[in-house]
Amino acid sequence: MAWIDIEEGDGPVLLACPHAGTELPDGVAAKLNGRGSELIDTDWRIDALYDGLLASASRVTARFHRYVIDANRDPSGESLYPGQNTTGLVPVTDFDGAPIWRDDALPDADEIEARRSEFHAPYHDAVAAQIARIKSRWGCAIVYDCHSIRSEILFLFDGRLPDFNIGTNEGATCVPEIERAVAEACGQAEGFTSVVNGRFKGGWTTRHYGRPEGGVHAIQMELSQRTYLESEEAPFAFDAAKADIVRQPLRAALEALDAIGRSGALSARTH
Repeated sequence: MAWIDIEEGDGPVLLACPHAGTELPDGVAAKLNGRGSELIDTDWRIDALYDGLLASASRVTARFHRYVIDANRDPSGESLYPGQNTTGLVPVTDFDGAPIWRDDALPDADEIEARRSEFHAPYHDAVAAQIARIKSRWGCAIVYDCHSIRSEILFLFDGRLPDFNIGTNEGATCVPEIERAVAEACGQAEGFTSVVNGRFKGGWTTRHYGRPEGGVHAIQMELSQRTYLESEEAPFAFDAAKADIVRQPLRAALEALDAIGRSGALSARTH
């Protein structure tokens, strides 16, 4: 599928990666200003970080950049965090509040709708198709939404972000066992900090698909990039030594989710 990579595993866990991509259609690239062209808000190397952590997991990864359209935002344009600084369906600024488009090239409503149709909708069609396939096999599906972000962004939050930021929209998007399993794996990781439903409570993917009563459970992991990058500045190089350390609790979390999904306990609750 154009602009989207799909990997089908045989387990109950689906990894969704809406912000790993750095590809831009020519028409979009030409409209970005110098600042926007830096693509600073990418979830840098997040796909590499999760490679091989859970062999049975399925994965849907967007190759298009979030400046084209943000696949983790409500397609209606409604804010996920009313009253707080954030970026929209098609961002007009980066996470630091700086404009990213040329003054004469701001996307209008027609262009936003065209991008929604070409990029946002196919990505979520792919996610929904994988959820349906997994649920038909296991009676449930667990969506784990993979994200990362710079740990200090004054425009979005005060101070330094914890290393692991777990979001379940205050427990609404999954059963307590799933939230607890991820929180315990992260909370027990020596040298790391973690929080559940702090600044990041789960984006549109988590909130849209997380329907525990229907057998679909969703949880978001927003990981501070300092945990696996050499620096939170360009070129955002992958640090293999750091990554090896942070991959341990991430693997523990995914293996715990896989075990929960395979146990049959989630499937039984939908009947």
